[in-house]
Amino acid sequence: MMMMVGELVLAAPAILLSLLLTLVVSHFLPLLLNPRAPRGSFGWPLVGETLRFLTPHASNSLGTFLEDRCSRYGRVFKSHLFCTPAIVSCDQELNHFILQNEERLFQCSYPRPIHGILGKSSMLVVLGEDHKRLRNLALTLVTSTKLKPSYLGDIEKIAMDIVGSWHGKATNNITFCEEARKFAFSVIVKQVLGLSSEEPVTAMILEDFLTFMKGLISFPLRIPGTPYAKAVQARERISSTVKGIIEERRKHGSCKKDDFLNVLLSTNELSDEEKVSFVLDSLLGGYETTSLMISMVVYFLGQSATDLDLVKREHQGIRSTKGKEESLTSEDYKKMEYTQHVINEALRCGNIVKFVHRKALKDVRYKGYLIPSGWKVLPVFSAVHLNPSLHGNAQQFQPSRWEGPSQGSSKKFTPFGGGPRLCPGSELAKVEAAFFLHHLVLNFRWIIDGDDVPMAYPYVEFPRGLPIEIEPICSES
Repeated sequence: MMMMVGELVLAAPAILLSLLLTLVVSHFLPLLLNPRAPRGSFGWPLVGETLRFLTPHASNSLGTFLEDRCSRYGRVFKSHLFCTPAIVSCDQELNHFILQNEERLFQCSYPRPIHGILGKSSMLVVLGEDHKRLRNLALTLVTSTKLKPSYLGDIEKIAMDIVGSWHGKATNNITFCEEARKFAFSVIVKQVLGLSSEEPVTAMILEDFLTFMKGLISFPLRIPGTPYAKAVQARERISSTVKGIIEERRKHGSCKKDDFLNVLLSTNELSDEEKVSFVLDSLLGGYETTSLMISMVVYFLGQSATDLDLVKREHQGIRSTKGKEESLTSEDYKKMEYTQHVINEALRCGNIVKFVHRKALKDVRYKGYLIPSGWKVLPVFSAVHLNPSLHGNAQQFQPSRWEGPSQGSSKKFTPFGGGPRLCPGSELAKVEAAFFLHHLVLNFRWIIDGDDVPMAYPYVEFPRGLPIEIEPICSES
Protein backbone atom coordinates (compact mmCIF):
# COMPACT_ATOMS: atom_id res chain seq x y z
CA MET A 1 0.00 0.00 0.00
CA MET A 2 2.80 2.37 0.98
CA MET A 3 4.59 1.54 -2.27
CA MET A 4 1.47 2.41 -4.33
CA VAL A 5 1.11 5.77 -2.57
CA GLY A 6 4.79 6.46 -3.14
CA GLU A 7 4.49 5.63 -6.82
CA LEU A 8 1.50 7.97 -7.16
CA VAL A 9 3.42 10.77 -5.47
CA LEU A 10 6.35 10.23 -7.83
CA ALA A 11 4.02 10.07 -10.84
CA ALA A 12 2.04 13.21 -9.87
CA PRO A 13 4.42 15.72 -11.53
CA ALA A 14 4.35 13.72 -14.76
CA ILE A 15 0.53 13.58 -14.69
CA LEU A 16 0.27 17.32 -14.06
CA LEU A 17 2.77 18.05 -16.81
CA SER A 18 0.83 15.84 -19.20
CA LEU A 19 -2.44 17.63 -18.36
CA LEU A 20 -0.75 21.00 -18.79
CA LEU A 21 0.67 20.04 -22.17
CA THR A 22 -2.72 18.71 -23.28
CA LEU A 23 -4.33 21.99 -22.24
CA VAL A 24 -1.73 24.09 -24.05
CA VAL A 25 -1.86 21.97 -27.23
CA SER A 26 -5.69 21.94 -27.36
CA HIS A 27 -5.69 25.72 -26.85
CA PHE A 28 -3.20 26.58 -29.58
CA LEU A 29 -3.88 23.71 -32.03
CA PRO A 30 -6.66 25.65 -33.85
CA LEU A 31 -4.05 28.32 -34.65
CA LEU A 32 -1.86 25.75 -36.37
CA LEU A 33 -4.73 24.02 -38.18
CA ASN A 34 -6.23 27.28 -39.52
CA PRO A 35 -3.34 29.46 -40.75
CA ARG A 36 -5.65 31.34 -43.16
CA ALA A 37 -7.96 32.61 -40.42
CA PRO A 38 -7.76 36.38 -39.76
CA ARG A 39 -4.83 37.68 -37.74
CA GLY A 40 -5.16 37.82 -33.96
CA SER A 41 -4.08 36.20 -30.72
CA PHE A 42 -5.44 33.52 -28.39
CA GLY A 43 -4.19 34.70 -25.00
CA TRP A 44 -3.69 32.25 -22.16
CA PRO A 45 -4.87 28.62 -22.22
CA LEU A 46 -8.40 28.02 -20.94
CA VAL A 47 -9.32 31.68 -20.20
CA GLY A 48 -8.05 32.97 -23.55
CA GLU A 49 -8.82 36.69 -23.86
CA THR A 50 -12.31 36.53 -22.36
CA LEU A 51 -11.57 38.58 -19.25
CA ARG A 52 -10.08 41.42 -21.28
CA PHE A 53 -12.96 41.27 -23.76
CA LEU A 54 -15.46 41.57 -20.90
CA THR A 55 -13.63 44.38 -19.06
CA PRO A 56 -16.24 47.07 -18.24
CA HIS A 57 -16.12 50.29 -20.25
CA ALA A 58 -18.42 53.18 -21.17
CA SER A 59 -21.03 51.84 -23.60
CA ASN A 60 -20.50 54.79 -25.95
CA SER A 61 -16.91 53.60 -26.48
CA LEU A 62 -15.32 50.44 -27.87
CA GLY A 63 -13.29 49.68 -24.77
CA THR A 64 -9.53 49.18 -24.71
CA PHE A 65 -9.62 45.54 -25.87
CA LEU A 66 -11.44 46.20 -29.15
CA GLU A 67 -9.55 49.43 -29.77
CA ASP A 68 -6.23 47.64 -29.33
CA ARG A 69 -7.16 44.59 -31.44
CA CYS A 70 -8.64 46.64 -34.28
CA SER A 71 -5.54 48.85 -34.44
CA ARG A 72 -3.23 45.79 -34.45
CA TYR A 73 -5.14 43.30 -36.60
CA GLY A 74 -7.89 45.19 -38.41
CA ARG A 75 -11.66 45.18 -37.97
CA VAL A 76 -11.90 41.39 -38.25
CA PHE A 77 -9.62 39.33 -36.05
CA LYS A 78 -9.35 35.98 -34.28
CA SER A 79 -9.30 35.46 -30.53
CA HIS A 80 -10.11 32.85 -27.91
CA LEU A 81 -13.31 33.84 -26.08
CA PHE A 82 -15.80 31.99 -23.89
CA CYS A 83 -13.55 28.90 -23.88
CA THR A 84 -13.48 28.50 -27.66
CA PRO A 85 -11.68 29.88 -30.76
CA ALA A 86 -13.53 32.92 -32.07
CA ILE A 87 -13.71 35.38 -34.94
CA VAL A 88 -14.61 38.92 -33.84
CA SER A 89 -16.16 41.16 -36.49
CA CYS A 90 -16.23 44.95 -36.15
CA ASP A 91 -16.99 45.28 -39.87
CA GLN A 92 -20.48 46.33 -40.98
CA GLU A 93 -20.49 44.23 -44.17
CA LEU A 94 -19.37 41.04 -42.45
CA ASN A 95 -21.81 41.64 -39.59
CA HIS A 96 -24.63 41.99 -42.10
CA PHE A 97 -23.47 38.83 -43.93
CA ILE A 98 -23.44 36.86 -40.66
CA LEU A 99 -26.90 38.01 -39.59
CA GLN A 100 -28.45 37.37 -43.00
CA ASN A 101 -27.04 33.83 -43.23
CA GLU A 102 -28.55 32.48 -40.02
CA GLU A 103 -29.05 28.68 -40.20
CA ARG A 104 -27.31 28.53 -43.59
CA LEU A 105 -23.71 29.40 -42.69
CA PHE A 106 -24.04 30.48 -39.07
CA GLN A 107 -26.10 29.48 -36.07
CA CYS A 108 -27.06 31.09 -32.77
CA SER A 109 -24.64 29.81 -30.12
CA TYR A 110 -25.01 31.30 -26.64
CA PRO A 111 -22.94 29.90 -23.75
CA ARG A 112 -24.47 26.92 -21.92
CA PRO A 113 -25.22 28.87 -18.70
CA ILE A 114 -27.60 31.10 -20.69
CA HIS A 115 -29.56 28.00 -21.72
CA GLY A 116 -29.71 26.89 -18.09
CA ILE A 117 -31.27 30.11 -16.89
CA LEU A 118 -33.55 30.99 -19.85
CA GLY A 119 -34.79 27.44 -20.38
CA LYS A 120 -34.46 25.11 -23.36
CA SER A 121 -37.57 26.54 -25.06
CA SER A 122 -36.48 30.20 -24.96
CA MET A 123 -36.65 31.95 -28.32
CA LEU A 124 -33.16 33.29 -27.65
CA VAL A 125 -31.55 29.84 -27.68
CA VAL A 126 -33.77 27.53 -29.80
CA LEU A 127 -32.63 26.81 -33.35
CA GLY A 128 -33.96 26.07 -36.81
CA GLU A 129 -37.66 25.38 -37.29
CA ASP A 130 -38.39 25.77 -33.57
CA HIS A 131 -37.07 29.33 -33.64
CA LYS A 132 -38.91 30.13 -36.86
CA ARG A 133 -42.18 28.86 -35.37
CA LEU A 134 -41.78 30.91 -32.17
CA ARG A 135 -40.71 34.04 -34.00
CA ASN A 136 -43.65 33.85 -36.42
CA LEU A 137 -45.96 33.70 -33.43
CA ALA A 138 -44.18 36.68 -31.87
CA LEU A 139 -44.60 38.66 -35.08
CA THR A 140 -48.30 37.77 -35.17
CA LEU A 141 -48.73 38.99 -31.60
CA VAL A 142 -46.81 42.20 -32.26
CA THR A 143 -48.81 42.90 -35.42
CA SER A 144 -52.11 42.38 -33.60
CA THR A 145 -50.97 44.65 -30.77
CA LYS A 146 -49.16 47.37 -32.68
CA LEU A 147 -50.86 50.72 -32.44
CA LYS A 148 -54.27 49.38 -31.41
CA PRO A 149 -56.19 51.92 -29.30
CA SER A 150 -56.34 49.80 -26.13
CA TYR A 151 -52.59 49.19 -26.19
CA LEU A 152 -51.77 52.86 -26.75
CA GLY A 153 -54.22 53.82 -24.03
CA ASP A 154 -52.55 51.45 -21.56
CA ILE A 155 -49.10 52.86 -22.35
CA GLU A 156 -50.24 56.44 -21.91
CA LYS A 157 -52.10 55.79 -18.67
CA ILE A 158 -49.09 54.05 -17.12
CA ALA A 159 -46.75 56.82 -18.33
CA MET A 160 -49.03 59.48 -16.83
CA ASP A 161 -49.24 57.57 -13.54
CA ILE A 162 -45.45 57.26 -13.27
CA VAL A 163 -44.66 60.86 -14.25
CA GLY A 164 -47.61 62.17 -12.23
CA SER A 165 -46.34 60.47 -9.09
CA TRP A 166 -43.30 62.78 -9.10
CA HIS A 167 -45.42 65.88 -8.43
CA GLY A 168 -45.46 66.80 -4.77
CA LYS A 169 -42.55 64.53 -3.85
CA ALA A 170 -40.59 65.48 -0.75
CA THR A 171 -37.43 65.55 -2.84
CA ASN A 172 -36.74 66.55 -6.42
CA ASN A 173 -34.21 63.74 -6.80
CA ILE A 174 -35.21 60.44 -8.39
CA THR A 175 -33.31 57.37 -9.57
CA PHE A 176 -34.54 57.37 -13.13
CA CYS A 177 -33.62 53.77 -14.06
CA GLU A 178 -35.94 52.54 -11.30
CA GLU A 179 -38.79 54.66 -12.66
CA ALA A 180 -38.14 53.50 -16.22
CA ARG A 181 -38.16 49.85 -15.11
CA LYS A 182 -41.37 50.41 -13.17
CA PHE A 183 -42.98 51.84 -16.31
CA ALA A 184 -41.68 49.15 -18.67
CA PHE A 185 -42.67 46.28 -16.37
CA SER A 186 -46.17 47.67 -15.83
CA VAL A 187 -46.66 47.95 -19.60
CA ILE A 188 -45.33 44.51 -20.48
CA VAL A 189 -47.14 42.63 -17.70
CA LYS A 190 -50.38 44.31 -18.81
CA GLN A 191 -49.68 43.54 -22.45
CA VAL A 192 -48.67 39.91 -21.92
CA LEU A 193 -50.73 38.75 -18.93
CA GLY A 194 -53.47 41.37 -18.69
CA LEU A 195 -52.40 42.28 -15.13
CA SER A 196 -52.43 45.75 -13.61
CA SER A 197 -49.61 46.99 -11.41
CA GLU A 198 -51.95 47.01 -8.38
CA GLU A 199 -52.67 43.28 -8.41
CA PRO A 200 -50.76 41.22 -5.77
CA VAL A 201 -49.63 38.65 -8.34
CA THR A 202 -47.90 41.44 -10.32
CA ALA A 203 -45.76 42.38 -7.31
CA MET A 204 -44.90 38.70 -6.82
CA ILE A 205 -43.84 38.31 -10.46
CA LEU A 206 -41.78 41.51 -10.30
CA GLU A 207 -39.90 40.37 -7.19
CA ASP A 208 -38.99 37.06 -8.81
CA PHE A 209 -38.22 38.76 -12.09
CA LEU A 210 -35.70 41.13 -10.46
CA THR A 211 -33.96 38.09 -8.93
CA PHE A 212 -34.03 36.43 -12.34
CA MET A 213 -32.42 39.49 -13.99
CA LYS A 214 -29.61 39.68 -11.42
CA GLY A 215 -28.75 36.04 -12.04
CA LEU A 216 -28.90 36.40 -15.81
CA ILE A 217 -25.95 38.79 -15.72
CA SER A 218 -24.04 37.03 -12.92
CA PHE A 219 -21.19 34.52 -12.90
CA PRO A 220 -22.80 31.15 -13.82
CA LEU A 221 -22.06 29.25 -10.62
CA ARG A 222 -24.99 27.01 -9.67
CA ILE A 223 -24.31 26.70 -5.94
CA PRO A 224 -27.12 27.40 -3.44
CA GLY A 225 -27.12 31.06 -2.49
CA THR A 226 -25.38 32.39 -5.61
CA PRO A 227 -27.24 34.90 -7.84
CA TYR A 228 -27.24 32.36 -10.68
CA ALA A 229 -28.80 29.62 -8.54
CA LYS A 230 -31.35 32.08 -7.15
CA ALA A 231 -32.23 33.12 -10.71
CA VAL A 232 -32.87 29.53 -11.78
CA GLN A 233 -35.20 29.15 -8.77
CA ALA A 234 -36.88 32.49 -9.56
CA ARG A 235 -37.52 31.32 -13.13
CA GLU A 236 -39.18 28.18 -11.79
CA ARG A 237 -41.42 30.30 -9.52
CA ILE A 238 -42.36 32.63 -12.38
CA SER A 239 -43.12 29.60 -14.55
CA SER A 240 -45.32 28.19 -11.79
CA THR A 241 -47.15 31.53 -11.44
CA VAL A 242 -47.75 31.77 -15.20
CA LYS A 243 -48.95 28.15 -15.32
CA GLY A 244 -51.38 29.01 -12.52
CA ILE A 245 -52.74 31.96 -14.52
CA ILE A 246 -53.12 29.71 -17.58
CA GLU A 247 -54.98 27.06 -15.58
CA GLU A 248 -57.23 29.71 -14.02
CA ARG A 249 -58.23 31.03 -17.42
CA ARG A 250 -58.90 27.56 -18.78
CA LYS A 251 -60.85 26.56 -15.70
CA HIS A 252 -63.16 29.57 -15.77
CA GLY A 253 -63.06 30.12 -19.52
CA SER A 254 -61.95 33.70 -18.94
CA CYS A 255 -60.25 34.15 -22.29
CA LYS A 256 -61.80 37.52 -23.01
CA LYS A 257 -58.75 39.55 -22.00
CA ASP A 258 -57.05 41.44 -24.81
CA ASP A 259 -53.48 40.26 -24.15
CA PHE A 260 -50.71 38.00 -25.49
CA LEU A 261 -51.69 35.13 -23.23
CA ASN A 262 -55.18 35.01 -24.71
CA VAL A 263 -53.68 34.53 -28.17
CA LEU A 264 -51.25 31.90 -26.87
CA LEU A 265 -54.08 29.91 -25.32
CA SER A 266 -55.95 29.88 -28.61
CA THR A 267 -53.10 28.22 -30.52
CA ASN A 268 -52.29 24.51 -30.61
CA GLU A 269 -48.85 25.04 -32.14
CA LEU A 270 -47.08 25.30 -28.78
CA SER A 271 -46.84 23.04 -25.77
CA ASP A 272 -47.67 24.52 -22.36
CA GLU A 273 -43.95 24.62 -21.57
CA GLU A 274 -43.29 26.62 -24.74
CA LYS A 275 -46.14 28.99 -23.90
CA VAL A 276 -44.71 29.65 -20.45
CA SER A 277 -41.24 30.17 -21.94
CA PHE A 278 -42.72 32.52 -24.55
CA VAL A 279 -44.28 34.62 -21.76
CA LEU A 280 -40.92 34.82 -19.98
CA ASP A 281 -39.16 35.86 -23.21
CA SER A 282 -41.77 38.58 -23.73
CA LEU A 283 -41.35 39.87 -20.17
CA LEU A 284 -37.56 39.88 -20.54
CA GLY A 285 -37.54 41.71 -23.87
CA GLY A 286 -40.24 44.19 -22.93
CA TYR A 287 -38.73 44.99 -19.53
CA GLU A 288 -34.96 45.32 -19.78
CA THR A 289 -34.52 46.64 -23.33
CA THR A 290 -37.34 49.18 -23.16
CA SER A 291 -36.43 50.58 -19.74
CA LEU A 292 -32.77 50.91 -20.68
CA MET A 293 -33.64 52.59 -23.98
CA ILE A 294 -35.78 55.19 -22.17
CA SER A 295 -32.98 55.77 -19.66
CA MET A 296 -30.50 56.29 -22.51
CA VAL A 297 -32.78 58.89 -24.10
CA VAL A 298 -33.13 60.78 -20.82
CA TYR A 299 -29.37 60.58 -20.23
CA PHE A 300 -28.38 61.98 -23.63
CA LEU A 301 -31.14 64.64 -23.72
CA GLY A 302 -30.00 65.75 -20.25
CA GLN A 303 -26.68 66.66 -21.86
CA SER A 304 -28.10 68.39 -24.94
CA ALA A 305 -30.34 71.39 -24.24
CA THR A 306 -30.77 72.05 -27.96
CA ASP A 307 -32.11 68.58 -28.74
CA LEU A 308 -34.29 68.58 -25.63
CA ASP A 309 -35.84 71.85 -26.74
CA LEU A 310 -36.55 70.45 -30.23
CA VAL A 311 -38.22 67.37 -28.71
CA LYS A 312 -40.24 69.53 -26.35
CA ARG A 313 -41.44 71.78 -29.17
CA GLU A 314 -42.49 68.73 -31.19
CA HIS A 315 -44.60 67.40 -28.33
CA GLN A 316 -46.05 70.82 -27.55
CA GLY A 317 -47.17 71.00 -31.16
CA ILE A 318 -48.87 67.61 -30.89
CA ARG A 319 -50.53 68.50 -27.59
CA SER A 320 -51.77 71.87 -28.94
CA THR A 321 -54.02 70.06 -31.42
CA LYS A 322 -55.70 67.97 -28.72
CA GLY A 323 -58.06 68.53 -25.84
CA LYS A 324 -56.63 68.65 -22.31
CA GLU A 325 -57.67 65.07 -21.49
CA GLU A 326 -57.52 63.72 -25.04
CA SER A 327 -55.34 60.63 -25.48
CA LEU A 328 -52.48 60.16 -27.90
CA THR A 329 -53.18 58.16 -31.06
CA SER A 330 -51.22 56.30 -33.70
CA GLU A 331 -51.39 59.42 -35.87
CA ASP A 332 -49.76 61.43 -33.09
CA TYR A 333 -46.99 58.84 -32.89
CA LYS A 334 -46.29 59.27 -36.60
CA LYS A 335 -45.78 63.00 -35.98
CA MET A 336 -43.02 62.34 -33.42
CA GLU A 337 -40.32 62.43 -36.09
CA TYR A 338 -37.56 64.19 -34.15
CA THR A 339 -38.36 62.01 -31.15
CA GLN A 340 -37.61 58.99 -33.35
CA HIS A 341 -34.29 60.54 -34.37
CA VAL A 342 -33.44 61.01 -30.69
CA ILE A 343 -34.35 57.40 -29.87
CA ASN A 344 -32.24 56.09 -32.78
CA GLU A 345 -29.27 58.22 -31.76
CA ALA A 346 -29.55 57.13 -28.14
CA LEU A 347 -29.51 53.52 -29.32
CA ARG A 348 -26.49 54.17 -31.55
CA CYS A 349 -24.51 55.93 -28.84
CA GLY A 350 -25.67 53.79 -25.91
CA ASN A 351 -25.30 50.34 -27.53
CA ILE A 352 -27.74 48.35 -25.39
CA VAL A 353 -26.74 45.19 -27.28
CA LYS A 354 -22.96 45.19 -27.80
CA PHE A 355 -22.64 41.88 -29.67
CA VAL A 356 -24.39 38.55 -30.29
CA HIS A 357 -23.15 34.94 -30.25
CA ARG A 358 -22.99 32.90 -33.45
CA LYS A 359 -21.12 29.77 -34.61
CA ALA A 360 -19.86 28.89 -38.10
CA LEU A 361 -21.62 25.75 -39.43
CA LYS A 362 -18.98 25.21 -42.12
CA ASP A 363 -15.81 26.85 -43.39
CA VAL A 364 -16.87 30.29 -44.61
CA ARG A 365 -14.79 32.44 -46.95
CA TYR A 366 -15.78 36.08 -47.13
CA LYS A 367 -13.72 38.82 -48.80
CA GLY A 368 -10.46 37.01 -48.19
CA TYR A 369 -11.28 35.97 -44.63
CA LEU A 370 -11.55 32.32 -43.60
CA ILE A 371 -13.96 31.62 -40.76
CA PRO A 372 -13.26 28.01 -39.72
CA SER A 373 -16.14 25.61 -39.16
CA GLY A 374 -17.15 25.27 -35.52
CA TRP A 375 -15.54 28.55 -34.40
CA LYS A 376 -17.57 31.09 -32.43
CA VAL A 377 -18.38 34.27 -34.36
CA LEU A 378 -19.11 37.56 -32.59
CA PRO A 379 -20.58 40.41 -34.69
CA VAL A 380 -19.90 43.54 -32.61
CA PHE A 381 -22.67 46.09 -33.25
CA SER A 382 -21.15 48.85 -31.12
CA ALA A 383 -18.00 48.88 -33.26
CA VAL A 384 -20.12 49.70 -36.32
CA HIS A 385 -22.27 52.25 -34.48
CA LEU A 386 -19.16 54.11 -33.27
CA ASN A 387 -17.16 53.87 -36.51
CA PRO A 388 -16.30 57.46 -37.56
CA SER A 389 -16.04 56.44 -41.22
CA LEU A 390 -19.71 55.41 -41.13
CA HIS A 391 -21.07 58.02 -38.69
CA GLY A 392 -19.53 61.48 -38.80
CA ASN A 393 -18.50 62.72 -35.34
CA ALA A 394 -19.41 59.25 -34.09
CA GLN A 395 -18.69 60.08 -30.44
CA GLN A 396 -21.16 62.98 -30.44
CA PHE A 397 -24.91 62.75 -29.82
CA GLN A 398 -26.45 64.18 -33.01
CA PRO A 399 -30.09 63.10 -33.62
CA SER A 400 -30.23 65.15 -36.83
CA ARG A 401 -28.01 62.55 -38.53
CA TRP A 402 -31.11 60.34 -38.83
CA GLU A 403 -33.06 62.84 -40.95
CA GLY A 404 -33.77 61.47 -44.40
CA PRO A 405 -35.39 58.32 -45.81
CA SER A 406 -34.37 54.87 -44.54
CA GLN A 407 -31.61 56.23 -42.29
CA GLY A 408 -32.77 54.07 -39.38
CA SER A 409 -32.77 50.78 -41.28
CA SER A 410 -29.31 50.55 -42.85
CA LYS A 411 -26.49 48.03 -42.36
CA LYS A 412 -24.65 50.53 -40.19
CA PHE A 413 -27.41 50.59 -37.56
CA THR A 414 -28.40 47.32 -35.86
CA PRO A 415 -29.50 48.09 -32.27
CA PHE A 416 -31.99 45.20 -32.31
CA GLY A 417 -29.91 42.67 -34.25
CA GLY A 418 -30.83 41.63 -37.77
CA GLY A 419 -31.78 38.84 -40.14
CA PRO A 420 -34.16 36.09 -38.95
CA ARG A 421 -33.39 36.99 -35.32
CA LEU A 422 -34.25 40.68 -35.53
CA CYS A 423 -36.10 41.59 -32.33
CA PRO A 424 -39.84 41.33 -33.19
CA GLY A 425 -40.87 43.84 -30.52
CA SER A 426 -38.49 46.68 -31.42
CA GLU A 427 -41.19 48.99 -32.78
CA LEU A 428 -43.39 48.48 -29.72
CA ALA A 429 -40.45 49.50 -27.52
CA LYS A 430 -40.07 52.72 -29.51
CA VAL A 431 -43.77 53.50 -29.15
CA GLU A 432 -43.52 53.10 -25.37
CA ALA A 433 -40.41 55.31 -25.21
CA ALA A 434 -42.04 58.03 -27.33
CA PHE A 435 -45.25 58.11 -25.27
CA PHE A 436 -43.32 58.22 -21.99
CA LEU A 437 -41.13 61.02 -23.34
CA HIS A 438 -44.22 62.98 -24.35
CA HIS A 439 -45.44 63.29 -20.78
CA LEU A 440 -41.95 63.71 -19.35
CA VAL A 441 -40.87 66.70 -21.46
CA LEU A 442 -44.23 68.47 -21.07
CA ASN A 443 -44.18 68.17 -17.28
CA PHE A 444 -40.57 68.31 -16.10
CA ARG A 445 -37.12 69.69 -16.70
CA TRP A 446 -34.20 67.62 -15.43
CA ILE A 447 -30.47 67.59 -14.96
CA ILE A 448 -28.19 64.60 -14.38
CA ASP A 449 -27.29 64.51 -10.68
CA GLY A 450 -23.58 63.77 -10.53
CA ASP A 451 -21.40 61.68 -12.83
CA ASP A 452 -23.14 58.54 -14.09
CA VAL A 453 -22.48 57.01 -17.50
CA PRO A 454 -23.86 53.85 -19.12
CA MET A 455 -21.32 51.05 -18.71
CA ALA A 456 -20.97 47.85 -20.77
CA TYR A 457 -20.24 44.78 -18.59
CA PRO A 458 -20.98 43.65 -21.47
CA TYR A 459 -24.66 44.03 -20.47
CA VAL A 460 -25.33 47.76 -20.15
CA GLU A 461 -26.43 49.59 -17.04
CA PHE A 462 -25.98 52.88 -15.20
CA PRO A 463 -23.86 52.10 -12.10
CA ARG A 464 -25.76 54.63 -9.95
CA GLY A 465 -29.15 54.06 -11.60
CA LEU A 466 -29.07 57.45 -13.38
CA PRO A 467 -29.98 59.89 -10.56
CA ILE A 468 -31.62 63.05 -11.91
CA GLU A 469 -32.92 66.23 -10.34
CA ILE A 470 -36.35 67.20 -11.65
CA GLU A 471 -38.21 70.52 -11.75
CA PRO A 472 -41.93 70.73 -12.55
CA ILE A 473 -43.00 72.87 -15.50
CA CYS A 474 -46.01 74.28 -13.71
CA SER A 475 -47.15 76.73 -16.37
CA GLU A 476 -47.14 74.11 -19.13
CA SER A 477 -48.26 70.91 -17.39
